[in-house]
Amino acid sequence: MVLKIYNTLSRKKENFKPLHKDFVGIYSCGPTVYWYQHIGNLRTYIFSDILKRVLKYKGFKVNHVINITDVGHLTSDADSGEDKIEKAAQKEHKSAQEIAEHYFSVFDKDLQKLNIIQPDIWCKATEHIKEQIELIKILEKKGYTYKTSDGIYFDTSKFKDYGKFAKLDIKGLQAGKRVGLGEKINKTDFALWKFSEEPGKRMQEWNSPWGVGFPGWHIECSAMSSKYLGEQFDIHTGGIDHIPIHHTNEIAQSECAFEKKPWVKFWMHGEFLTFKDGKMSKSSGKILTISDLEEKGFKPLVYRYFCLTTHYRKQLIFSMENLESAKNSYERLKNIISEIENDKKLNEKYLEEFENAINDDLDMPNALQVLWKLIRDEEAEGKFETIKKMDEVFGLKLLEKEKIKIPAEIKKLADERENARKNKDWKKADELRDKILKKGYQILDGKEGWEVKKI
Repeated sequence: MVLKIYNTLSRKKENFKPLHKDFVGIYSCGPTVYWYQHIGNLRTYIFSDILKRVLKYKGFKVNHVINITDVGHLTSDADSGEDKIEKAAQKEHKSAQEIAEHYFSVFDKDLQKLNIIQPDIWCKATEHIKEQIELIKILEKKGYTYKTSDGIYFDTSKFKDYGKFAKLDIKGLQAGKRVGLGEKINKTDFALWKFSEEPGKRMQEWNSPWGVGFPGWHIECSAMSSKYLGEQFDIHTGGIDHIPIHHTNEIAQSECAFEKKPWVKFWMHGEFLTFKDGKMSKSSGKILTISDLEEKGFKPLVYRYFCLTTHYRKQLIFSMENLESAKNSYERLKNIISEIENDKKLNEKYLEEFENAINDDLDMPNALQVLWKLIRDEEAEGKFETIKKMDEVFGLKLLEKEKIKIPAEIKKLADERENARKNKDWKKADELRDKILKKGYQILDGKEGWEVKKI
């Protein structure tokens, strides 16, 4: 079965065929590590993890690269404002390196909690300054750059397809709405290298052929992806917010430098996680982290399950009620699966349905429906091994048994019921059983006593 994925480049689903047989190179835009990554950010990494798992499931060897932006990401799209890392460092009275290491460490732990497979390569912008300078030199030699008082800029007017990827109305862009013009030749021009205003004052700055400074945000992704995946590769992933600026600029500088078109064969973008009244973002102040969810009693894999209930290209509306519903579904799923015996068979019928779903642009909501259909089919054989195979993609640890902590209130009711049974007060025992049931738990009576399970 052929894998079809939606390509932002063509705005349609295409049959996936890698540049090199049986091998896939993927680059995912990573975090700017100046603050905690919220659950909206993490939805994008769950999507790219599912992509990688599907490719591995289909037998491809995958080389996955994720960058860490620890310098050069300014607070404004107009290449002005403070460096986000430096700003956080000043605010927290730490070094830029301490800030980057701390917030990356938290991010990395969140990925582990969500059962996201680690990339083959983590690459930090600060450890690839040489590569970024070399790439800027190539662009300079080919005549795509110019110098202003604050840095070296890419001249977007010299790349005739600029804005095509994002379907930007270049002529309609007004300076001051998206960007200020300043010394730029064109409103859409962007910084490749920024000069330090006062050399020696910044925490992070480097010597370059053009002066002391630091790289722009966009150049790092082109330099690092080409180092580890080549001057042309298969898939680039990220959030949809990267389309109009960051990814548009990556394409412009990369296709001009490497003269490979398309630079990336498939571009894949995940949609926003939103509240009912708007998207989750650091700027809005309305964010939730994985730790926040854990404090509210939600396991990280419940959030992963919640993300899989909506297609990655559709907005996912977040609320505690929606997450609670996902929690109940996930726990019910795990409880049912825990009772399934392994008959050492595969159910080819359901596996084919599952593969049809994942091959259709990673249709995880449909794949989950197939899973539920399988476990509810009383006549189906091979459930255990088939679920195990499916979970290679879901990554939900469906077969991993875990002890569910029974609340003291439920345990007390169960003890009362047991006493009623011993006293042959069957009416009271039944009433207590029903009361326990209404609270989401089930009493199972056995030869060695009773057992409580969450429904």
